[in-house]
Amino acid sequence: MNKPVLKWELTGIAVISVLGSLLHFLFDWSGQWDPVGVIAAVNESVWEHFKIGFWPALFYAAIEYPFLKRYTHNFLIAKAACVYVIPVTIAIVFYSYTSVFGQEILLVDILIFVLSIALGQLASYRILTLSQLPRWLDLVGLFLVVLLAVAFGVFTFYPPHLSLFLNSTGVYGIP
Repeated sequence: MNKPVLKWELTGIAVISVLGSLLHFLFDWSGQWDPVGVIAAVNESVWEHFKIGFWPALFYAAIEYPFLKRYTHNFLIAKAACVYVIPVTIAIVFYSYTSVFGQEILLVDILIFVLSIALGQLASYRILTLSQLPRWLDLVGLFLVVLLAVAFGVFTFYPPHLSLFLNSTGVYGIP
């Protein structure tokens, strides 16, 4: 067990959860200023909830890197895994429980958000504490993170008309 890394990753669960919760409301707090919509939820679609996990996780990774670089390996691929585990977990658990119960339950949605962040951080911890992986995997990790960041920007303004992007009020993207 690598205690410094574990401490940072567990702390990240709380930090990312709190920052993500704030990003849930930031778009409205900004007066619905379009540029804020790239990082903040612009509606209640499942896609927008992916964003509020991604950006705080990326921000937290930037903060923790200088402190962890001497204790870890595989930083970029670990953080890429984290930011992909979050939306995959949200999607699987959200669509599973709503198909069983036929409705959304706010408390369950919040718990799913925190669970997804916890799983992302634990996946990150596992990869960070592995032996050095091939360096090209860090390049893959960087590419995957940039790809997701670009997708959040593009799909905020030009969302595909798929259920993942549909708000409960029938709106796609920025209202």
